[in-house]
Amino acid sequence: MFKGLNKFRLRILKKMKFLPPQKYVHYLYERTTGKKLNLNNPIEFNEKIQWYKVFYHPKILNQLVDKHAVRAYVEDKIGSQYLNDIYGVYNSADEVNFDKLPNQFVIKGIHGSGFNLIVKDKKKLDKVKARKLFKKWLGKNQYYRTGQEWAYKDVKPRLMIEKLMKEEGRGSLLDYKFYCFNGKAKFFEIHLERADNYKRAFYNLDFTKAQFRKGKEELVISEELEKPSNFDEMVVLANKLADKLPFVRVDFYSVNEKTIFGEMTFYPGDGRHDFYPNEYNEIIGDMLVLPEIPKGQKIITEII
Repeated sequence: MFKGLNKFRLRILKKMKFLPPQKYVHYLYERTTGKKLNLNNPIEFNEKIQWYKVFYHPKILNQLVDKHAVRAYVEDKIGSQYLNDIYGVYNSADEVNFDKLPNQFVIKGIHGSGFNLIVKDKKKLDKVKARKLFKKWLGKNQYYRTGQEWAYKDVKPRLMIEKLMKEEGRGSLLDYKFYCFNGKAKFFEIHLERADNYKRAFYNLDFTKAQFRKGKEELVISEELEKPSNFDEMVVLANKLADKLPFVRVDFYSVNEKTIFGEMTFYPGDGRHDFYPNEYNEIIGDMLVLPEIPKGQKIITEII
């Protein structure tokens, strides 16, 4: 019953996206979390992410969430050696020439979250179905698709095809997600086995498991993970990419102990998924020091 109510609420919310961001985030946050949102004095982490969406609009954020355009930023900040190989960028589904691609690859929508197709054997790929999926991706705008995540608003929908990366001994890559506050990583999250037995957990920078989580407890990683030899390098690189930003999550893969950049995210979970135990919503919120809006302005348009 409650699941049905939530789906109904979300359908109603999607029809309200004509509202100004400052009003819309109130409805979205309160209807999906059950908490009141105070944009004038946000306390919890997710409250501050809502503030971030509404008031923090430096133009460079559009580049940093664009999975292709961000590559230039990464190359400038830390070097091209940390970028995965790409086979092409396409404006339409019909431009993709499967015959010219290797047997294995990954296709992504560069303009949003969750637009990923992993191809492990091209001979088994239903190309007609794949093109329909790509057209569906290209018809969506992440800003209007979810909670008015401002950084995605002007990102042009496109497809990018990358090399399929593999980690020896695992079905899928470990994804290291560093939560960076004022240019410094404070903790990180590991996602593993997304395809088969998805698990995740938060860790401190000394690689001990943190005392908080997101989502269901049964999804928390239970196995002991070995610290990769390039872990300290990932922390340093995350700090460099996050430099001068109040908050950003910087993702890396460790592929056979080689560091490969994943993406940069400003609104994890659209700022609607709580940490547990509850006190960590405020503890982590304290880490995010929001910048002041300059006098005479309604939003922040420059990185201070």
